[in-house]
Amino acid sequence: MSNAQSLDSPEVLKEDYRPKWDNKLQYILSCVGFAVGLGNVWRFPYLCQIYGGGIGSLMVSFIVSLYYNTILTWVMWYFINAFQEPLPWSACPLNGNRTGHIEECHESTAVNYFWYRKTLNISSDITDSGNLQWWLVLCLAICWSIVYICTIRGIESTGKAIYVTAIFPYLVLTIFLIRGLTLPGATEGLVYLFTPKLNILKNPRVWLDAATQIFFSLSLAFGGLIAFSSYNSPKNDCEKDAVTIAIVNSMTSLYASIPIFSILGFKATTGYWDCLDRNIISIINEFDLPDQSITRENYTIWFGFLNTTHPKKITSLKLRSCDLQEFLEQSASGTGLAFIVFTEAIILMPGSQGWAVLFFVMLFSLGLSSMFGNIEGILTPLLELCVVSKSVPKEVLSGVICLVSFVTALCFTLRSGSYWLDVFDSYAGSLPLLIIAFFEVTGVVYVYGIKRFSDDVKWMTGRQPNFYWQVSWRIISPLLMLTVFIAFVTLQTQKQPSYGAWNPKYKDFPMKEEKDYPAWILAICVLLVVLPCIFIPMVAFYHLTKRVLGRRKKEGT
Repeated sequence: MSNAQSLDSPEVLKEDYRPKWDNKLQYILSCVGFAVGLGNVWRFPYLCQIYGGGIGSLMVSFIVSLYYNTILTWVMWYFINAFQEPLPWSACPLNGNRTGHIEECHESTAVNYFWYRKTLNISSDITDSGNLQWWLVLCLAICWSIVYICTIRGIESTGKAIYVTAIFPYLVLTIFLIRGLTLPGATEGLVYLFTPKLNILKNPRVWLDAATQIFFSLSLAFGGLIAFSSYNSPKNDCEKDAVTIAIVNSMTSLYASIPIFSILGFKATTGYWDCLDRNIISIINEFDLPDQSITRENYTIWFGFLNTTHPKKITSLKLRSCDLQEFLEQSASGTGLAFIVFTEAIILMPGSQGWAVLFFVMLFSLGLSSMFGNIEGILTPLLELCVVSKSVPKEVLSGVICLVSFVTALCFTLRSGSYWLDVFDSYAGSLPLLIIAFFEVTGVVYVYGIKRFSDDVKWMTGRQPNFYWQVSWRIISPLLMLTVFIAFVTLQTQKQPSYGAWNPKYKDFPMKEEKDYPAWILAICVLLVVLPCIFIPMVAFYHLTKRVLGRRKKEGT
């Protein structure tokens, strides 16, 4: 009897004991909330910025994302579905002597000072861990308490919270979009975002960053999407679901980039105007010109004239070169974009306190909805694979998962915590995902079998996968992931792994000092890559051994 026929057996369909989604919208919102996260808001815009605007990164990211998201997500969802087993930052503190931390503030910016010194109290080296920062520990405890409350009963509780956490960020992004488009300089920011620079596509790093961005953005290979989809009916149109989530995720990245770049354009324009005003004041004072004789509009004409007639005087003024493009290209990723660059833009806006609260509540909602999927990706396998007895209440199991996660995350509340966050983000959240996803696809196609897989898809959706899907699953998708994996490893081995340290004693401060990771840190980095992947060969060896022993036992009898 074929596998497709066996799916109708009572063993597969007796899943009444498992909770179900209240409706399809709840399921889609949960998947969207898990997929659409911080990567869409602070990593995608950063990639657009460092690659000279949106077209280079946007084109690649959309091409790769629609391909990866649709194909890989469909494979993973189906694989489980088919079987159903189970604001004080606005100014520096006053100090006449400007010593110690006060000097640090004046040498950098007020926002940088507040973030690195007041919030993180960061050390100048990853080996200087320092003590736990009690205010960060308190915030961490509050966050995990909220996650526990929302995930206490699995999808039965997260399904209710997701209506708020998944929809609220879109509401905030829309508010920021409307406000951002009314700010001066918004047009310049959007022009920078959408200006074509096709030559950037020659850079292989663009393709690699775009590919890894999609894994980070959609949270592929984390297990959350598999867990969510396992609570659907076996006969579910997973193709439609996968395509929907893929498009929503990609469009959200673009939608989030528009308000962010409009506000960053406002920040760049404000910085450009301030630069011009300082130069204008210096020239007027030096040449004793009437006030308002030089304006932003005629500054270039005046500068050219005076530089020709009085070149020595102009040189002695040491005027700053004011270029709007340079201000637009000032980039930062992750926490740097959210808590520094974007914050610097927000404090320039009228009613900055309200905008700041709105923005950070949105970030919290994005992170919260993503955590629902991560917790479910742990909780569901533990229960359904009988790793933990089903007599253990979900409330207890969810609590243990959140408690272990909280204790593990305490390393991020040390003075060196920000550096450790980069380590986990760079190594635990990139290469292992590629490896896991590669084995998921090849396992389904070449171990389970593409013929059986296609028959099961037909049983679920009512239609046979077409030629495009067949070729993609068999050849293109595994080959693409293998290529990205090799390219990633090659680029990583070409240079010594390093990190940017916030060091006030560095000669080029406030630029970050580039430091190499010590050997024991590199060992931890390798461990973070190996640990998530080592279970694949271990489980394969276990089942192979079990099958061989079972066969010998059967032959012996």
